[in-house]
Amino acid sequence: MCVACDYTIHGNQHHFGWNHDFEPALVMQPGKSVHLECVDSSGGQIDGNSTVASVAALDFSKVNPISGPIYVEGAEPGDALKITLHHFEPSGLGWTANIPGFGLLADHFNEPGLHVWKYDTASMAPALYGPGGRVPLKPFVGTIGVAMADPGLHSVVPPRRVGGNLDIRDLAAGTTLYLPVEVEGALLSMGDTHAAQGDGEVCGTAIESQMNIDATIELVKHARLASPRFTTPGPVTRHLDGAGYEVTTGIGPDLMTAARESVLRMVDLLGKERSLAPLDAYMLCSVCGDLRISEIVDMPNWVVSFYFPRIVFE
Repeated sequence: MCVACDYTIHGNQHHFGWNHDFEPALVMQPGKSVHLECVDSSGGQIDGNSTVASVAALDFSKVNPISGPIYVEGAEPGDALKITLHHFEPSGLGWTANIPGFGLLADHFNEPGLHVWKYDTASMAPALYGPGGRVPLKPFVGTIGVAMADPGLHSVVPPRRVGGNLDIRDLAAGTTLYLPVEVEGALLSMGDTHAAQGDGEVCGTAIESQMNIDATIELVKHARLASPRFTTPGPVTRHLDGAGYEVTTGIGPDLMTAARESVLRMVDLLGKERSLAPLDAYMLCSVCGDLRISEIVDMPNWVVSFYFPRIVFE
């Protein structure tokens, strides 16, 4: 519990999807801090005793619950919320799944998969994976956004111009995020907390892990933002950089095809060099490997690279 926070959103104060007609769970003054008890992205359907059968049985109407919404007094369309993320309180338990039909390589990996993670919440030491693998951890919030002006209920799955399921791993402690406001009060919600993720989240899940979040919410009048932006407090990859990277590439005229090819080649490489089964390698890539556009100007072909941190196996 955050002793310095002015407000609390409890674990039962969550919802599914975005709708500007939702009743606020909290009305707060800008400049105050809030402690949010978030629910994991499965909505509690996957826990430490779960098996692959739990993935196949997921009720998708309960997936990606978000805590809130928070009505910020004085927020009006055209303003921006300034959200400073102070602290993440991790649970020590997480999961990564391959969900059939979901993910960058869904056509290659159509069987369910599950890895349950356990980690030390005090040391946040790298979490074990497979034969000799240890994944460095970096808690962050995967879904954070405000309500849209568009009426009705909107799925929480796709990211939007007002935030939402951004899955940007750098929305971690110390980061300040700015979100454009489209409705009175903004109606801020957040959840989908992760213990680690690679850029791209290629299999569709990270280390999904229940956490609580402490944040300060401020108001920037007349900001006129077109989309979210954020500022980090310093370097963002020190937890991964120490031993360098293995890198595979995809090259061609279509960025999505090149991205898929670069990940497939890394899955193959991890199988050959680390004796990982293809599905295990794919899920591991999702939690710690980074997709990067290396070149997008030398037409007609572009280069997408997949960076896998060597520190995981050293």
